[in-house]
Parts: sequence; structure tokens; C-alpha cells
Amino acid sequence: MIFPATTALFAALFALIYIGLSGWVVGARVSGNVLVGDGGRDGLQRRIRSHGNFSEYVPLTLGLIALLEAGGTRHWIVLTLLSLLLIARLLHPVGMFAPVNSPRQFACRGGGILVTLLVMTVAAVLLLVRAI
Repeated sequence: MIFPATTALFAALFALIYIGLSGWVVGARVSGNVLVGDGGRDGLQRRIRSHGNFSEYVPLTLGLIALLEAGGTRHWIVLTLLSLLLIARLLHPVGMFAPVNSPRQFACRGGGILVTLLVMTVAAVLLLVRAI
């Protein structure tokens, strides 16, 4: 096995995005004087879910891709998966604040989660194929 250097680089980028999303939530909590929950504020709830969605999907997907890279999967595959995941996770919060049923909501929020799930699925299938 090799050290998954490309995944490590992207993991650092994802950590910075996560910190940014955390600050985005904290800022809304402070400005709205909401210490717990969303205080019934739709905008804060959307921020919390953007942050939560990121934390639910990114760690597992990064782990799958890191295993692929450490196992010797071609660099272009690893880089493609990581790049798609990065784009998807940047688009998702944008879509969370788009008008309901708008093209932007469909493209950013819907596209963000679909691409995230696609990347996770491809990584999982590649690992299964490798293990069998």
C-alpha cells in the first residue's frame, strides 16, 4: 500500500470547507441568538443541514477513495472522483438557498447530492471488484 497523498490533499481542502460551513452555522446562531436547534429560523435550518449533509457523506466517501488510492488505483480515477466530490460538495449549500423548484435548486442541491452518491457508489463498487 502507498500513502494516499492525493486524497490527503483533498481531505485538507474538505476540512477547510467544513470549517467554513461550521463558521457559517455559528455566525447565524450568534446573530440570531440561537444557542440550540434552529430557533424556528428557516435560514439557520438550511445552514445546519448543509453542514450536517457534508459531515454525513464526505468522511465515508473520502475513506473509500483513500483505500482505492492506497491500493494502487490509477491516479486519474482517484483524481476524478475527488474532483467530482469537491464540486458536488461546493454546489450543495448553494442549492440549499435557491428558490424552491428552481433550476438552481435542481442543479446545485440535487446535482450536488446525486454526484456525491455517484462518487460514493463508484468508489464502493471499485473496492468490491478489487476485493473479489
